[in-house]
Amino acid sequence: MTNIFTIKAERAPWEEPPTALGQTAKGLTLTAVVGAVLIPLWIIVVTSLSTSGSINRAGGLVLWPDGLTLQPYKEMLGEPTVRTALLVSLGITAVGTVVSMVISVLCAYGLSRPHSYGHRVVLWLLIVTMFVSGGLIPTFLVVTGLGGYGQFWALILPSAVSVFNILVLRAFYSSTSSELIDAARMDGAGDWRILWSVVLPTSRAVTAVIALFYGVGYWNSFFNVMLYMPTDSEKWPLQYVLLTYVNRGIGLPGQTNGGFGDTQAQTAPLSLQMAVVVLTLVPLLIVYPFLQKHFRSGVLTGAIKG
Repeated sequence: MTNIFTIKAERAPWEEPPTALGQTAKGLTLTAVVGAVLIPLWIIVVTSLSTSGSINRAGGLVLWPDGLTLQPYKEMLGEPTVRTALLVSLGITAVGTVVSMVISVLCAYGLSRPHSYGHRVVLWLLIVTMFVSGGLIPTFLVVTGLGGYGQFWALILPSAVSVFNILVLRAFYSSTSSELIDAARMDGAGDWRILWSVVLPTSRAVTAVIALFYGVGYWNSFFNVMLYMPTDSEKWPLQYVLLTYVNRGIGLPGQTNGGFGDTQAQTAPLSLQMAVVVLTLVPLLIVYPFLQKHFRSGVLTGAIKG
């Protein structure tokens, strides 16, 4: 006879020890995902280092190294258009990220204070803009009417604020310990001092993640260039150079021949195009490891709290 008091409670499926089949399936899935990410990156890097003869033998993109050379990178970095575009992209990304973070942090902090004047009305107005926008043509007319055509600020201000990022910051700021804020007010701190000395130090993770979002957005942006920048290549950021030289299948301005000759030393346009792709990826690969530790905790905590 079974004793009802000794019946072992069944554990949830996720509490059961993993089976060999399950572990194998997870390993194969992760391997496939990693391969889908790394293999295209490997092909791009190898092709950017390949000679014209190697690309001719491979029929296009190169999978296995054969006759590697640094000549494509020397030609690319020696091209004034690429050097200028790199500086323009770095400047727009740095200035744009700072501007966006200042606006987003101030807006989110004001909306997170329950007794701030008109915060509910402003919050609803911001939420409405997530679903209803003025449209491309009215935005273009406003920016050009303010003298933004051909100006670098037209690449920053029209997309300086993301309502989603403000809401994430607001949710995190709303969960800041009220005891800390009350203690700061008792010590005579105002809102500016509370924001700088209490709220921001306790929200480094979410601030780093939002800054990464803005930075990647500015670095990868090219659509505003098509709208507000003239055909003068001196004001093109790197991503628009990439769009022009890769998607349209043309070589760098300083490249006089087609590049697909018979000599091994001749640089192929495809190598130069892939070198530009690598150049656009390098800054993100350098910055992301420093912010990766904040990525998960910042996004999840900011989204769950509040």
